[in-house]
Amino acid sequence: MNLFSFANTHPIAPYIRESDVAVRSAYYHPFRKLLDYLLIYIQKGQLTVVADGTTYELEEGQFCLLQPGTVHDLQSFAHNATPFAHMDFFFHADREKSFPTKPGQIDVHSFQHLMQPRLNDFEGLSIPVVLAPSKPYLYRNLLMDMIESWLEPNPLSKLKAQATAAQLLYHIMHDHSNPANLKSSHPHDLDWIPSYFSFHLAETLSIEDLAKRTNLSPSRFRAVFRERYGVPPHQFLINLRLDHAKDLLTTTTYSIAKIAEFCGFLDVSHFTNRFRSVTGLSPGSFRGK
Repeated sequence: MNLFSFANTHPIAPYIRESDVAVRSAYYHPFRKLLDYLLIYIQKGQLTVVADGTTYELEEGQFCLLQPGTVHDLQSFAHNATPFAHMDFFFHADREKSFPTKPGQIDVHSFQHLMQPRLNDFEGLSIPVVLAPSKPYLYRNLLMDMIESWLEPNPLSKLKAQATAAQLLYHIMHDHSNPANLKSSHPHDLDWIPSYFSFHLAETLSIEDLAKRTNLSPSRFRAVFRERYGVPPHQFLINLRLDHAKDLLTTTTYSIAKIAEFCGFLDVSHFTNRFRSVTGLSPGSFRGK
């Protein structure tokens, strides 16, 4: 999968489901299959992780990331402290219905709709179970700060925790990715055009600047644009302006001059001529009909 394209509809928005510092004597956590991500830091002691049949011996100072769908168990043979977090990395409308799976829970077919996408299923990402951070102290500080904030019972602290989780996820992905492969698999799809044109509705847009955003020549950009939207860029912008003008004419009491200004027309005459050429009516007649 292409992360750029997927994230357009499923934004990367970390959501902490459960997080704490687990301090235990020797213990064993039986096999289970994850619906979300589990990040573990070995603050003290050691931890043995068996993930999808492979055994990992983690030492103090190391980080472990178990991805959704991973069948794993955890075992420690002596006292240890392991700060951890169960998290979603991608936004899911039903995220509050998901949960850390229970010991022995391997069959999660009934909850498949809640399972997070795996980062390793995206092109350009290869994240090992035992992470290889470029700055281990940064991972540690962010994780501990995140946990401390998440455990505070107030909305601002929860917000800080989620923001810190986003920073931590950024560093994890940055340290274990090939940036060149994270770009859009369809760099010329122009999905950004409606939003961009709407935001810059009253401005003069340069074909050269628009083409630069897609790494196309101006002539190629015009061709790709027309193929996608059926009209040249300038006409697409004019259509947006006129649609907005119609909305303002029917839902507000703004003057014709003010509407012309809001919609990026040079003056009332320019606005009126454009409007009449499309609707057959002047702005005033359109408002009064």
